[in-house]
Amino acid sequence: MPCPSLALRLATVLGAASLALAVQAQAPNPLDNVPEKMPFDLPYGAPISLDRAEAAIQAAVAEAKRRDWKLNVAVVDSGGNLVAFQRMDGAQLGSIQISQAKAHSSAILRRETKVFEGGIQGGNNYLITLPGVIASRGGIPLVENGKLIGAIGCSGGTGSQDEVACKVGAATVK
Repeated sequence: MPCPSLALRLATVLGAASLALAVQAQAPNPLDNVPEKMPFDLPYGAPISLDRAEAAIQAAVAEAKRRDWKLNVAVVDSGGNLVAFQRMDGAQLGSIQISQAKAHSSAILRRETKVFEGGIQGGNNYLITLPGVIASRGGIPLVENGKLIGAIGCSGGTGSQDEVACKVGAATVK
């Protein structure tokens, strides 16, 4: 016959576990929040021209050279289509596609790719199921007169290095 104190402890543990599961099941899901305004509701504008895309790339490359970083830099239009690209001497080959994917993701989803990085790190793992998401900083929308005209993506350094160079390139478009 089991010891009464052991049976009592077992019942207490099982009761506490059941209560914890019930409370967890009733906890509100932060994704159920319905914002009044749509986030990242940036209208699309006319696609960026080749001249302006090349100017943004040159600014990002100049910043990367100044810091002795070897990057790949891509600019896409408002529809996410490649307009211009440059691979710096010695930049890693795997980052060619990554720079283009960062720019594409930033354009079609109308936000910096850093937003996805932060979201996933914050536990919003559903983001990895969305097509076109790149959850690594270094993709920056190009906005002119409140409209998205393209995006720039940098890759080859750390995410923060990529982001710094891209922001310099993005600053050429205002």
